[in-house]
Amino acid sequence: MIREHWHGYDFAVLRVVPHPFIGAFVPVGVVVHARTREFLGIRVLTDPDALAERVPELDADLLSRYLRAVRSVCEGDDDAGPVALVSPSERFHWLTAPRSDVIQSGPVHGGLCEDPSNALEELFATYVDP
Repeated sequence: MIREHWHGYDFAVLRVVPHPFIGAFVPVGVVVHARTREFLGIRVLTDPDALAERVPELDADLLSRYLRAVRSVCEGDDDAGPVALVSPSERFHWLTAPRSDVIQSGPVHGGLCEDPSNALEELFATYVDP
């Protein structure tokens, strides 16, 4: 069945890579961008206790602060620096750019949805929720 109200979106799973040279990772969030709906959303774990359970070898408080900073950039928070002030599309591309760091984005994938915020919740439940 074809639906007229579907919108294309891109998403990526945010992950913590405790040892970037090994490549093993733990999913901790999802970012969704639906350009035609002017939507950029993120859902990310920031609770230090939950992070400590998932990635016990890292400083959970520090990791939580970094993930809150990533969320602030995504949300366009004025206090999150210059990259938070650019367009949603530019922020999405910045957030999903390849990097060799402890916090990385997985590959960008596409999909169709009627409501990007619902898609964000479904993707988080699929890829991150325990």
